[in-house]
Amino acid sequence: MESAESRGMSLQMKMLIGFLIGLVGGLAVNMTQPDAAWVETLTTYVTAPIGQIFLRLLFMLVLPLLFAALVSGIAEMGDIRALKRVGMKTLVYTVLLSSIAVVIALAVANGFRPGDGVDPALAQQLLADARENAGAIISANAERPSGVAAFLNIIPNNVFAAASANDILAVMFFALVFGIGLLLVNTPQAQRLQEAIEGLFHVMMKLIGIVLKLAPIAVACFMFNLAALFGWDLLVRLGAFAGVVLFALGLHMFVTYPLVLKLIAGKSPIAFFRQIQEAMVVAFSTSSSNATLPTALRVAETQLKLPGRVSRFVLTIGATANQNGTAIFEGVTVLFLAQFFGVELTLFQQVTVLLVCILGGIGTAGVPSGSLPVIAIILGMVGVPPEGIGLVLGVDRLLDMCRTTLNVAGDLTIAQIVSKGEEHEPETAATAADEPATAAEAHPS
Repeated sequence: MESAESRGMSLQMKMLIGFLIGLVGGLAVNMTQPDAAWVETLTTYVTAPIGQIFLRLLFMLVLPLLFAALVSGIAEMGDIRALKRVGMKTLVYTVLLSSIAVVIALAVANGFRPGDGVDPALAQQLLADARENAGAIISANAERPSGVAAFLNIIPNNVFAAASANDILAVMFFALVFGIGLLLVNTPQAQRLQEAIEGLFHVMMKLIGIVLKLAPIAVACFMFNLAALFGWDLLVRLGAFAGVVLFALGLHMFVTYPLVLKLIAGKSPIAFFRQIQEAMVVAFSTSSSNATLPTALRVAETQLKLPGRVSRFVLTIGATANQNGTAIFEGVTVLFLAQFFGVELTLFQQVTVLLVCILGGIGTAGVPSGSLPVIAIILGMVGVPPEGIGLVLGVDRLLDMCRTTLNVAGDLTIAQIVSKGEEHEPETAATAADEPATAAEAHPS
């Protein structure tokens, strides 16, 4: 995939072009012919349906994708029995750092409110149109329980009913429990079941990759509709959004990680960041945790001097299961779009966003724009138009590079923490040479 993409134009570049085409076209219409009849016809019968087809394809695939990714990510921690203790420590620190990341995202987005300031009448107009077009996933949101009943609803009576109702949190709770069950059962039948679920994950990844090829066209349609309605307000809001995301990423990188490194691992943050700078540069350049994995493995063993058996396990799992930057991006994006469209989220709804982003950080696909399905379905859960994702995708390239750097730094941070108290074990030359390559091949980008 990577080599093919390198020969042609990358998906991110195509999405940026689609973003610019839609933005320029929409702004031109907004300035010259905002009330023309042909504009309404174009948006009603061409651009809006194209965007809806793209969203429906994502919604169709996202639940089995997240289920398979989350179950596989948890169950893989029990594959190496000698590292069961390391696996549990990895899981605890992964959830801890992901939780802190999302709390930072929600706090910063609530504090700066980058989506405020849009004309409420225009926002409500688009919101009403989007609710009508987005289908059952949004209209069902009004029927969801609240308060204690909503908390209990996280534990589904019937997982199939929860899936049919697009109750993402209930399905992910079931996936979490199911993955823990697979981790605890060591039988040939359970191993075959795990392999089947991993097969489902690969199939969903392939289909998501095909659907994402439509993203540039969908982004152009989304942006045309939004720019034609909101005009220059979009550019101001987008700049504020990007600034808030970068600020939240910076807080987690330069406050959270140094604190946990110093307090838990007893490691100098300055020395740590100096030693991992090679991996951070590769992550920033490639925007891929999976592509950075071989470099991260080498840095962990040669620069950080971590036990190989620990660093290989933690970093291989972390390449898909520990994505703090992605969780921050998802949290800020959801709140930004809610503010943009004038949707006030209750405390419980924000807690729901927090939980889904934490689990989504484990279940997000390791493909370009892999957080897109998670963001779209969270937006539907809280009554925000999923079409709003088109608003942020055009500025996603720089943000993707930055959050990938945070993801890789987070993987190495957890490897450093988990390695404390773990002894180096002697390894054969063959093992030392082969295992890093095996780990890299386990998560192709």
